[in-house]
Amino acid sequence: MADYEFSKIEKKWQQYWEDQQTFKAEVNPSKPKYYALDMFPYPSGAGLHVGHPLGYIASDIVARYKRLKGFNVLHPAGFDSFGLPAEQYAIQTGQHPAITTEENITRYKEQLKNIGFSFDWSKEVRTSDPSFYKWTQWIFMQLFNSWYNKETDKAEPITALIAQFEHSGNRQGDGPRVFAVCDEDTPAFSNEDWKQMNEREQQEVLLKFRLTYLAEATVNWCPALGTVLANDEVKDGVSERGGYPVERKKMTQWMMRITAYAERLLQGLETVDWSEPLKEMQRNWIGKSLGAELDFKVTGNPVAHEDITLTVFTTRIDTIFGVTYLSIAPEHELIPQLTSPEQKAAVEEYISTAKNRSERDRMSDVKTVSGVFTGSYVINPLSGEKVQLWIADYVLAGYGTGVVMGVPSSDERDFRFANHFNLPIIYVIAGTETLENPCDVKYGQLINSGFLDGLDWKVAIQKAVERAEELGVGTAKINYRMRDAVFSRQRYWGEPVPVYFKDGIPYLIDESDLPLVLPEIDKYLPTETGEPPLGRAEGWKYKGKYPYELSTMPGWAGSSWYWYRYMDAQNDTTFASKEAIDYWKDVDLYIGGSEHATGHLLYSRFWNQFLYDLGSVPEKEPFKKLINQGMIQGRSNLVYRVNGTNQFVSYHLREQYETTALHVDVNIVDNDVLNLNAFKNWRTDFEDAEFILEDGKYLCGHEVEKMSKSKYNVVNPDDIIERFGADTLRLYEMFLGPLEQFKPWNTNGIDGSFKFLRKLWRLFHDEAGNLAVSDEAPTSEEWKVLHRTIHKVEEDIERHAFNTTVSTFMICVNELTTLKCHKRAILQEIVILLSPYAPHMAEELWQLLGNKDSITYATYPVFKPEYLVESIFEYPISVNGKVRAKITFSLDTTPAEIEKSVLASEHVQKWLEGKQPKKVIVVPKKIVNVVI
Repeated sequence: MADYEFSKIEKKWQQYWEDQQTFKAEVNPSKPKYYALDMFPYPSGAGLHVGHPLGYIASDIVARYKRLKGFNVLHPAGFDSFGLPAEQYAIQTGQHPAITTEENITRYKEQLKNIGFSFDWSKEVRTSDPSFYKWTQWIFMQLFNSWYNKETDKAEPITALIAQFEHSGNRQGDGPRVFAVCDEDTPAFSNEDWKQMNEREQQEVLLKFRLTYLAEATVNWCPALGTVLANDEVKDGVSERGGYPVERKKMTQWMMRITAYAERLLQGLETVDWSEPLKEMQRNWIGKSLGAELDFKVTGNPVAHEDITLTVFTTRIDTIFGVTYLSIAPEHELIPQLTSPEQKAAVEEYISTAKNRSERDRMSDVKTVSGVFTGSYVINPLSGEKVQLWIADYVLAGYGTGVVMGVPSSDERDFRFANHFNLPIIYVIAGTETLENPCDVKYGQLINSGFLDGLDWKVAIQKAVERAEELGVGTAKINYRMRDAVFSRQRYWGEPVPVYFKDGIPYLIDESDLPLVLPEIDKYLPTETGEPPLGRAEGWKYKGKYPYELSTMPGWAGSSWYWYRYMDAQNDTTFASKEAIDYWKDVDLYIGGSEHATGHLLYSRFWNQFLYDLGSVPEKEPFKKLINQGMIQGRSNLVYRVNGTNQFVSYHLREQYETTALHVDVNIVDNDVLNLNAFKNWRTDFEDAEFILEDGKYLCGHEVEKMSKSKYNVVNPDDIIERFGADTLRLYEMFLGPLEQFKPWNTNGIDGSFKFLRKLWRLFHDEAGNLAVSDEAPTSEEWKVLHRTIHKVEEDIERHAFNTTVSTFMICVNELTTLKCHKRAILQEIVILLSPYAPHMAEELWQLLGNKDSITYATYPVFKPEYLVESIFEYPISVNGKVRAKITFSLDTTPAEIEKSVLASEHVQKWLEGKQPKKVIVVPKKIVNVVI
């Protein structure tokens, strides 16, 4: 029997690929390019489990396939190596995060290489390497030195803006000009005003225009972690990592003016090949709304000694006559002035609770109704009615103006709020006044709406905007839900911001001083005075006298441009050469998890659009085709402990006892049968465990759930590779189901993929293990099997249906085994087809067939449809409705010739018994009916 020694074969070819740099990609204008990329992995200390390689295997199959199709393929690998876990470990142990990160990367690389990926490791990048983050800092500096020109719809140098200020200021008539994206509170000034400003004042004005700037922002502050967290890092009021309490507080932070690109980010989605649900997630996050702003004057509050106007953004100004209250965000800066003395205690108590809920929780929690009356009132600008002013945590400070008009008859949330606090409800859409829930009808003819009565809602919107503009109390406006991105983290292990301060104003360091490298510090905690950890660096000042920025960049900084560095990873003079960028251009296939559907992808697209404006890159969008792979879920095993004892009862007997189910390590379970000795050794508290068995075995229960250490259901790919080989792992992960879907891992099912590879191996060998491939000409049936496989495999890879390709291979090998096919002309092509999926075995068989170079440089087989054209057909012969025989005819045989041959056949003569048939019906390529 031919022995498939997978371990020996896989180590041999992995070493060969490394020694020969088989997958090294260089710029080659004579060949078409293809760029396959996996989302940047963070190297955690736990290493990989079998769920992690899923997307890598898919992208590797495509990369290997494209090489065989004649493409010059860039398929790089690297690590998003700045991260909070390494810093937390440093805080606990004192070990520098760089050491922890290096250890984790070494482990990751070992595991990745064991799976046989065709990565170009010569282009490896790490975000924590100063040679990489030098260019992250450089991009930050370009953002700082840029503003967004609305007239040209792109970023431009800040020097051009300064020139405009010197020439004409930013005024147009009596108001500020609208040519620039800037802070809402930017004052209007003339060129003379500008010239009268001192340097500090001018720099403060410029910060209101720069694409990265300092501002006071309401952030998610986690005291236990000592840093600000992004919205997607907070869940249910606690940090996603560690579960520590998070509070909302105002802090001075670096911000990225991503809102300047909101419309371009929306429009760009129409140009990329992404799934519609993924695009919709981005659209919802950006949240474009067409509506109007309205001014509500505050009245009836003795605390407010001056006129206060609250501005509301609404998409449904037609419902203005249905406003029965106004609500503002708990973080709103005017709350102290808007709160009456009688309500002061209640307001302070409410705000104390509300400010510690994350925005994500507040947006998603539609069931909880909470709020507090300020004691103030506002005047409806179009109806003149006085309504109460409330504080409600469903209003977000950063969306619109942080003030929302309450229309209970038209909005579900407002309806619940009004009912909860006994506020009036005015019905403004015809037909809603008789409904139990008026919000069931959103659109229609206006009622109870003054000058809007009787109008259709669309017409009413236009009329209401016109009236608001006539009265000077409102204006039409486009709004976006997306806010500028917080770009500061109060931690050590991140990119230093290339900024120093002079008289409290931020300035960039010289480009020649890049990279600004992280300094050494004694420990990785904030200083005793509350400064970030970088405040511990002794003597860390620019040119020995100016203090540096002490916050570091967020985790998404390096991952917002890293794909360009892969194109030219060793370049010391620029982030990537023009030659490399112009050749590789953009990512043709990007694969990663759906957890990055908003944050990473939006920030990456934003930075890419900015680099495009600079003329540094040729494509507006970085990722042409994007696939979110589904999660491979764990298959957990459960044991059942009899309550109050250390006895464990087998699965089918558990109903006879009162038990508690406990998760057990899946690595000591085989096909749901528990290894009893291993279980006793697993935990000391189970050393004296007793078992109630069935048929001499302990059978475990099972559940499908997320792979995690706490469920003891993590399967290490190293263990799978040791037992079955990397090629088996690759095939099995693809075979589990469509790439985009969630699917459960079950080690018990992997044997089918392993048997398939052994069966394929045997096609090339005799019983003694010797190569047994002949140079005989294949039969038509063998050619048919080959070309049917070529056609199906190529079609499936092109549409990324990897699971059905594995099934096709299995069918092919079964058919060739049945045909006892050992023909070189067939088997050599099959090996090429298989090589993207099982590259180690393919390389070995390719070499055994006498080929010298790596199969990487082979040519993909060409599908020839003529081999699938049938030349014969086996007709069932029916006599009086019953099939009595089968006879094969050439497809060009005429019906008359078929009839003659059928009647002459001894099988049919036997049933005719010498009689003449009444009728013979020949249905071409179907059946022959003989009627007696």
